Amino acid sequence: MSELKRTPLRDFHAAHGGRLVDFAGWEMPVQYRGILDEHRAVRRAAGLFDVSHMGEVDVQGPEAGRFLNQLFTNDLSKMHPGRVVYSPMCQPDGGVVDDLLVYQRSAEDYLLCINAVNIDKDLAWIRQQAAGFKVTITDRSADYALLALQGPKAAAILQSLTGAKLGLIKYYHFGEGTVAGIHCLLSRTGYTGEDGFELYHAAADAPALAEALLAAGAPHGLELTGLGARDSLRLEAGYPLYGHEISAEISPLAAGLGWTVKLDKGCDFIGREALQREKVAGSLRRIVFFRTGDRRIVRAGATVLGPDGAVVGTVVSGTLSPVLNESIGSAIVTAPAAAGPLAVEIRGERLALQPVKPPFVPLKQ
Repeated sequence: MSELKRTPLRDFHAAHGGRLVDFAGWEMPVQYRGILDEHRAVRRAAGLFDVSHMGEVDVQGPEAGRFLNQLFTNDLSKMHPGRVVYSPMCQPDGGVVDDLLVYQRSAEDYLLCINAVNIDKDLAWIRQQAAGFKVTITDRSADYALLALQGPKAAAILQSLTGAKLGLIKYYHFGEGTVAGIHCLLSRTGYTGEDGFELYHAAADAPALAEALLAAGAPHGLELTGLGARDSLRLEAGYPLYGHEISAEISPLAAGLGWTVKLDKGCDFIGREALQREKVAGSLRRIVFFRTGDRRIVRAGATVLGPDGAVVGTVVSGTLSPVLNESIGSAIVTAPAAAGPLAVEIRGERLALQPVKPPFVPLKQ
């Protein structure tokens, strides 16, 4: 077995009681005090996540903007310095290579944030597509650590440690500033549906920054938060996870992310032709989110049944919502079946899946 990779905060997690597990080849905390408590803390106050396993890539050069606009499905032509855009990156057949955040630092300088499981694959893809463009692609993943501070009290906690005017940083925008003496890129983004910031900073500074945020947040009810609550929070918000709601076989249109596919943005992009055909003809399969009214968790991989008992799809995500106190999830089903009724079988008992338009709970963003 290969040795697990570690973020700069591995010893911090162990010292604070994190239960460490193998996540996509990384030794990461799945929980600290408990997934339910950590989830509720983010909804009520704040949570602090280590997401330093994510990848960072610089794309620089006189044709960086033009290159990225042809690489991604969303329209990057209207970006300006300080703006962040979320976008899928697709194959020619419309399947998703990955979904990323794109940061514009200047017209010739962009930062990409990549899913940890896809760093090597994405880098190879991006470099392959960059041939012929005047751009330089640089893997910065080892240089950065990344902390996410999320929840309704996140801004107040962070403001106590920085002179940066956080109120001027809008949602899906970023700035730079010093936090507890450490230089950070301050990104008003996150994966929970709550207000909050993601703090990019030098890897060596991660333990000191984490301790400072933890101390500043303690009076506000901040909890250290692991991967377990990160997943339940993103599912309550209805956010996709690569390999679940989006994948090489599930297009952005099938996933309900049509708002990220700008077919008329004024330039060609990888996957445009296939996505145009899919939009006209309709997706053969669709992602649907569901709740059950039952605490029994519907696990990914469970078979989804139509009203006549025929197989119509597969569950791709499932968890217990700590806010709703019931099982929620998502499934990929045939388009005619998407409106329901749908069901799964758990230990021989049929359980109805009630289609829901996410988010499942009221969110701050």
